[in-house]
Amino acid sequence: MAIPAIEAPIFQYDVQGLSDTILLRLYREMLFARLIEEKMLSLLRQGKISKWFSGIGQEAIAVGATLALREEDYLFPLHRNLGVFTTRGMPLRKLFAQWQGKASGFSQGRERSFHFGAPEYRVIGMISHLAAMLPVANGVALASNLDKQSYIALAFIGDGGTSEGDFHEALNVASVWDLPVLFLIENNGYGLSTPTSEQYRCKRLVDRAIGYGIEGYTIEGNNIIEVYKKIAEIADKCRIDRRPRLVEAITFRMRGHEEASGTKYVPKAVLEEWKNRDPISNYERFLLGAGYLNPSQVEALRRELKTLIEKEIQPVLEEPDPSPNPSYEESSVYAPFTEPLVSPSGSEERTLRFVDAISEGLRQAMEKDPHLILMGQDIAEYGGVFKVTEGLVTQFGKERVRNTPLCESAILGMSLGLALRGYSSMVEMQFADFVSYGFTQIINNLAKNYYRWGVAPKVVVRLPTGAGVGAGPFHSQSLEGVFLHIPGLKIVYPSTAYDAKGLLTTALRDPNPVLFFEHKALYRSIQDAVPTEYYNLPIGVARVARPGTQLTLITYGMGVIEALKAAQSLPHIDIEVIDLRTLLPWDKESVAASIRKTHRALVLYEGTYTGGVGAEIAAWIGEHLFEWLDAPVMRLASLDTPVPFNLELEKSFLPWGRLPRAIEKILAY
Repeated sequence: MAIPAIEAPIFQYDVQGLSDTILLRLYREMLFARLIEEKMLSLLRQGKISKWFSGIGQEAIAVGATLALREEDYLFPLHRNLGVFTTRGMPLRKLFAQWQGKASGFSQGRERSFHFGAPEYRVIGMISHLAAMLPVANGVALASNLDKQSYIALAFIGDGGTSEGDFHEALNVASVWDLPVLFLIENNGYGLSTPTSEQYRCKRLVDRAIGYGIEGYTIEGNNIIEVYKKIAEIADKCRIDRRPRLVEAITFRMRGHEEASGTKYVPKAVLEEWKNRDPISNYERFLLGAGYLNPSQVEALRRELKTLIEKEIQPVLEEPDPSPNPSYEESSVYAPFTEPLVSPSGSEERTLRFVDAISEGLRQAMEKDPHLILMGQDIAEYGGVFKVTEGLVTQFGKERVRNTPLCESAILGMSLGLALRGYSSMVEMQFADFVSYGFTQIINNLAKNYYRWGVAPKVVVRLPTGAGVGAGPFHSQSLEGVFLHIPGLKIVYPSTAYDAKGLLTTALRDPNPVLFFEHKALYRSIQDAVPTEYYNLPIGVARVARPGTQLTLITYGMGVIEALKAAQSLPHIDIEVIDLRTLLPWDKESVAASIRKTHRALVLYEGTYTGGVGAEIAAWIGEHLFEWLDAPVMRLASLDTPVPFNLELEKSFLPWGRLPRAIEKILAY
């Protein structure tokens, strides 16, 4: 009987210069990813898993790109890049446990699918905000430059994600800073159900490279040989000239965005066309026709891989769900801070302004930590809007004191990438108000990273904040209360020069992300004695700014200055002023000790009244110290309006003028 002819593949495969070993490895890795997916889809139909994002039809991109890079290179995949994880040799059983939300997975059941990082494999998984990892890849690439190393980063992004701001910010910074990173667009025709024709007007997404002054390439994403050879070629160029590249791989998603969404929105003719362009069946036909494989070898490989999959998934299916342990979960939010603190005692003191104390703290911290990088708008030669970093670029150079483009999100994301390589960083917001551009990076990347997969980002975000200088609604907001709700962050807010220096130096050593609020009206209006030498103060410990017996006034920042003024103006009332200094975590023990002595509590804060820092503190006092109170807990804050520009309106907005009356009221109860 005649042997049936092997159908010719659609693609041309230029295998010149490639060994038989790599040709067969490319096939094996694509087939392995496909068979795993088919198993997961089967389990989904059986109700044994809850959700699956399929990459069927796109395997050539993940596998080809991964094998084209070196083991030292970093990969930032998305949820259709299963081939990245398997090609890097990550343990299949642990991957299955991850997808099932089991305790033996990479994130102990705290994340699903590919939302995790495995630095030991140099694979850093996604978050659901699709373009958010591109700036993180930039940070890793920056670390490569700083390390004088050859490794590069490759970040995947879908066609839909290229419309997000982080995509544009990341490409711009990578180009301006000469970062060795590849941005790989998987253009699969749809952003969920929205076709590319409704997402952008350029002919090809790679055309955008021109606007950023970088090279762009379009490749056939279903041709495994073209993907492999082209990515290897581009990566080699990137290592040499340290310049970023944009690559657009044309492909198609054969399944729904996730299985529940289906593919009814795709014309049947389109599905049929791309089925014929399947990367695995076409490449398999090439290997068979060229004699690299025979049918029996194909069948044997399929049996081998299916057996392996069944062997590795069965124990995971039998593994129980994680046993909830609230104490353990809460203890996993922050990385332990184990470094000994340097005591300020014994050091010579002199009087410093608030702004100068912060500047000195930064300088001394950089002298102690050669891996501390400063980033922010105009912070180098100009010294920053408030001149906090003035002179630092002269001492430490532009590699460590870096002017950034106006792209808060990209720079915050880069700080996480730097942390993955052992760098610590300080990111200066020109004004605290502008941090709203960086919410995703702070809330979803920096704050959650240690809890998710155990790598704590050593990042300090400095935030000049507060009203009182007639700067209006976009340069005066008090946003600390917004972040109080986010586990994983620490929030510091000093009121004296002494505290500002000592707390900043500690924050720069803390392994967790710290938001460091600096009231800009204090920069040059207050001064006090500050030790000359480097020192630290503990985060999370309040101070008694003024002892008293009749009323506990709990506050922070500018509130401390105003509380002390009020206490001086009311000499007949013995007011104890507690300066929190740290808002997350805040010092409950010191507050409780004071209230047990005074039996009255007033919480003063500059933020707007509703939902502010004082609301949380007042609620805690009412819940835990009710029996010690002789009057209801009161709070005093700014009006529930934006910050007005006119000085008289702003004065009315702020709570300081209403403070004496509030004190008299609580004492009269």
